[in-house]
Amino acid sequence: MALTTLSATYACAGDSANDFGPATGTWNDGTQGGVGSQINNSQVSNQTSWSNLTGNVDTAGSDVSVDGAAAGNLVDVTTMNNTSVKNSQTVGPNATIASDVNVNVNNVWGNVSIANQAVCNGANISTDPTYSASHSYQECNATDPAQQINANVTNIAGNAVIKGSSLGNSFEADSNAPNMPVSNKQINNSNVASTVNANVYNAGGTTTLSSSAIGNTAQIIHYSTN
Repeated sequence: MALTTLSATYACAGDSANDFGPATGTWNDGTQGGVGSQINNSQVSNQTSWSNLTGNVDTAGSDVSVDGAAAGNLVDVTTMNNTSVKNSQTVGPNATIASDVNVNVNNVWGNVSIANQAVCNGANISTDPTYSASHSYQECNATDPAQQINANVTNIAGNAVIKGSSLGNSFEADSNAPNMPVSNKQINNSNVASTVNANVYNAGGTTTLSSSAIGNTAQIIHYSTN
């Protein structure tokens, strides 16, 4: 991460891992004079990230929560001023990103929540300034971001929620800035897999099972009405 003076004009060209896509626009900020945060994030992961969680829960007087996760590169940026973010995340071809959850849950007087996620590259940017610019490049060449849940849930008074997801590249940005140029490029060369095997018996509330495998996903929210 590097902090430098932010220029009032922001442009970038190219589409390699060291560049961040086409120019995202130009703007002038007369109130702040270009003063703010400039954040440069570069992450490379070439090794395996693997998480294994095995558990047995028998007779709980309240809720039971089980969470597993594995990731190659993650970044979370939150600022309250004028902001420019450059993000580059790459996972190499020799990496495996996987998370396994194996759990048995019985006799619970509350709710049961089981979640598992495998992510190759993930970026979350949240800003509240006069202007906000984001350039993001993500490339996933991993063997397989994969998650698997094996769960047996029996005799619970509340709800049973079991969710698994695998993502190649994930990008999220939100801001209420009047100016919010965003450049986002995502490349996924991996096999993305998500598996949920669940047995639920005698649940007093709602039962929800979900599984998703996504190569690239992006969500951009601009609150400004300008």
